[in-house]
Amino acid sequence: MEPRDKEDVPFTLVAGVDEAGRGPLAGPVIAAAVILSPERPVEGLADSKRLTAKRREALCAAIRQSALAWALGRAEVEEIDRLNILRASLLAMRRAVMKLRPAPRHVQVDGNHCPELHCSVEAIVGGDGMIPAISAASILAKVARDREMLSLDARYPGYGLATHKGYPTREHLYALRRLGASAIHRRSFKPVREILES
Repeated sequence: MEPRDKEDVPFTLVAGVDEAGRGPLAGPVIAAAVILSPERPVEGLADSKRLTAKRREALCAAIRQSALAWALGRAEVEEIDRLNILRASLLAMRRAVMKLRPAPRHVQVDGNHCPELHCSVEAIVGGDGMIPAISAASILAKVARDREMLSLDARYPGYGLATHKGYPTREHLYALRRLGASAIHRRSFKPVREILES
């Protein structure tokens, strides 16, 4: 939905939103919402997938320090299985935006679907590579989720979560067949479901 009057939306109250973790077979989906400060720009923002892990970490620290506001939201594995991954991703985005203080007057979301919000919202395909606030959100979400998967790797050893972050790599699929599904595996996803049914 387009804002009623774009001239009436202050730049400082426009939030960028993105998520990390739609494709993996395990773990939560994590979203971030960021309102950048025009007085404290962050140099080097880009789609998180185009950055090295080291660069993402450095930019994550800079964003958290310089942004006017930022917040994380998440949807757990149980919610992903119950709602489906798209609806769970939109729920995580909504939760992130609802935590922002000050609240945004307009939200720009990477992709082609929008969460339900009390303010105007627009979906921008490829926004994580074009809109600085969305790029910032993609970085925060990716770093937060990668850190969580490192932690989960210690709790659920043998799957290689620290390496592939839950994505369906050959290593991960082999571990699933060998060990079965853990408590953090998404049972609604076909590779996990097929192993459970075999």
